[in-house]
Amino acid sequence: MLRRTGLLLIGAALYAAAHVSHSAEWSGYVSGEYRGFAQQPLDPRQHGNNLSFSAQPEYYTAWDDNSQSFTFVPFVRWDQHDEERSHADIRELTWLKAADDWELRAGIRKVFWGVTESQHLVDIINQTDLVEAPDGEEKLGQPMINLALIRDWGTLDLFVLPGFRERTFPGVDGRLRSALPVDTRHAIYESSDKDKHIDLAARWSRAVGAWDMGLSVFKGTSRDPRFVPNGSGTALIPVYDLITQWGLDLQATLGAWLWKVEAINRSGQGDRYNALTAGFEYTLVGIADSAADLGMIAELLYDDRGNQALTPFADDIMLGARLTLNDVQSTEFLLGMIADSSDTTRSLKLESSRRLGDSWKITLEGQAFIHVANNDLLTDVRKDDYLQLELARYF
Repeated sequence: MLRRTGLLLIGAALYAAAHVSHSAEWSGYVSGEYRGFAQQPLDPRQHGNNLSFSAQPEYYTAWDDNSQSFTFVPFVRWDQHDEERSHADIRELTWLKAADDWELRAGIRKVFWGVTESQHLVDIINQTDLVEAPDGEEKLGQPMINLALIRDWGTLDLFVLPGFRERTFPGVDGRLRSALPVDTRHAIYESSDKDKHIDLAARWSRAVGAWDMGLSVFKGTSRDPRFVPNGSGTALIPVYDLITQWGLDLQATLGAWLWKVEAINRSGQGDRYNALTAGFEYTLVGIADSAADLGMIAELLYDDRGNQALTPFADDIMLGARLTLNDVQSTEFLLGMIADSSDTTRSLKLESSRRLGDSWKITLEGQAFIHVANNDLLTDVRKDDYLQLELARYF
């Protein structure tokens, strides 16, 4: 639930959009998605193959010589089997005022921090919309006030984040999920303000030659819950702790090489811990005398909590390849594997997309879990290998 301050931000953004004379632009997409599973689920209550439809329109307008703008991006999905995945959200509802050396934003936004491919440790502003994508890439809109100070020494972003968003989880019928479904109705908060706690964050960023760098700090309710069983042992209860997280992200572009690092230090979820994702991408340009480029990716994923980490990627290696055809249809393929260095667990992921004409796009995604160890956090989804085909119409 958004607290009163968050509702005031929404109202202010809507008021600004309604009381100016301007032209409006509409864009967005509607899509259909089919997800096919290779195996029967571990829990007979979970569904098999699944169909869903989604829509994400976008309204944008600017005025005052383009120094002010308003953006509204709602999202809605209907899912055939999982009622928790049938949901709606406001991804963005933002008023922006821009000057030469500062920008002020108020409303609901999505903010992305990060440079690595396999996971985004420093990306902490928005809550994960886990019912949308099991890889955690989709995010819920976050109420905020964001002031950006643009100076010669870099850009300093300051955030006030009123109103916490709980993570979404698949329902009893849904896939991919933990063996015990998550009961979001009885979430536990460390803060006495619960979901009304006001979080604070800041990030400094700068580009120096071949280097892009960012330093960030977040103080508030963790977006990553830990879990405790309910009284009957039939469900998991999410627990949202108060944390302080310091983050670093670096990317160096050196010819055909991209060197990437994300690192965090977090306190508040048990003992203070450090986590790191680091690696490179090397691009072979014009392979086989064609227009296509092939990028080779390697990353190390480390969390010093080891087996106590809330993520399955505590001591892993990611290897991948990105093929970009550079054709008029913008055809792309990404294939990656994450291997646990301490056991036999392997996770494979495929992402590919291609435009069809001027308005259509087809996307194929898939994930497979191989030789999953019994004590690995991925053991609950070891039967959830799937391929997903999406057809989207853009306007």
